[in-house]
Amino acid sequence: MPRAVWALGFVSLLMDISSEMVHSLLPLFMATVLGASAFSIGLIEGLAEATALIVKIFSGALSDYLGRRKPLALLGYTMGALSKPLFALAPGLGLIVTARLVDRVGKGIRGAPRDALVADVTPPALRGAAFGLRQSLDTVGAFTGPLLAVGLMLLWADDFRAVFWVAVIPGLLAVAVLALAVHEPVPAPGTPRTNPIQRAQLARLGAGYWWVVGVGAVFTLARFSEAFLVLRAQQSGIAMALVPLVMVAMNAVYAASAYPFGALSDRISHRALLAMGLLVLIAADAVLASSSHWAAVLGGVALWGVHMGITQGLMATMVADTAPADLRGTAYGVFNLVSGLAMLVASGTAGWLWDRHGAPATFAAGAAFSGLALLGLLVRRPDKAVAP
Repeated sequence: MPRAVWALGFVSLLMDISSEMVHSLLPLFMATVLGASAFSIGLIEGLAEATALIVKIFSGALSDYLGRRKPLALLGYTMGALSKPLFALAPGLGLIVTARLVDRVGKGIRGAPRDALVADVTPPALRGAAFGLRQSLDTVGAFTGPLLAVGLMLLWADDFRAVFWVAVIPGLLAVAVLALAVHEPVPAPGTPRTNPIQRAQLARLGAGYWWVVGVGAVFTLARFSEAFLVLRAQQSGIAMALVPLVMVAMNAVYAASAYPFGALSDRISHRALLAMGLLVLIAADAVLASSSHWAAVLGGVALWGVHMGITQGLMATMVADTAPADLRGTAYGVFNLVSGLAMLVASGTAGWLWDRHGAPATFAAGAAFSGLALLGLLVRRPDKAVAP
């Protein structure tokens, strides 16, 4: 496995520790300290995630034009690190929204160039494993962050703001590792620069790629913001300081499953794995809709983590496999633009259902939409051709 993939994985690990220390507590902070409704939380989360995904189209295209990925990734990770103090200082939802947008714009700037860089430095035969490895390391950070948050909340008597201040440290460490340990391939001298968003360039993204984009959007509509997993855990009656453990459980399962399923995707049908992922998501939604008991919540969250492990690295691999090498940044950007719009719709709808009809209706709707997505996946075969 290329050293750059390991380094990028540890950069993701550190930034996810920083981000998840905040994000695992943020729904509770907004609901209990700032008095936000479930609809407001869903809208803020959807807007934040959609912003990140939409920004990726521009950063990805710019990285293709420049022939350089690392400078944009470095800028994005720096923005993510510097957004964390804003959460600790926020007196109301206004600064929370600002902080979330700064953080997610940073994620959007770094995301497509980073994924394109992974594809650039990895042999095609190892691409699924490489994305699975990076995702696994990323997700180790995603469960370590909530675990640290729980420990600090218990130690500091539910002091949300103190935990948010500590989250600054791993964010800055991520920036340092990226700056010092990641080296990207040097473009060949005299390589011409072309605008990757021109019609002629976009026409090179074939039917197989656009099928992947459509599948990604449908998956995002079926899987709304993970903030609702935290809110469901709150209904189980456990102590507030322990609620972020739901994200620890989800991300532990996600981390354990991402690399094995990534490696498996190098050997078996991508469509079969996507169908498996949807079946697992349906099961997760059904369990979460059935009961708010802590055992049911834990079971549903674990299934949610398996679904993420099956599908997230797989989707990144499928984009790389169906896009031309010199358009990979743009391809990831367009993919995430469409998924970002779907995330905004999904999270807003989930929040509205939660406020009007309760948590069971929200998860039941997710299961129903996943079923429709599975039906569409089974009747439509992807174009298997690899882009030139």
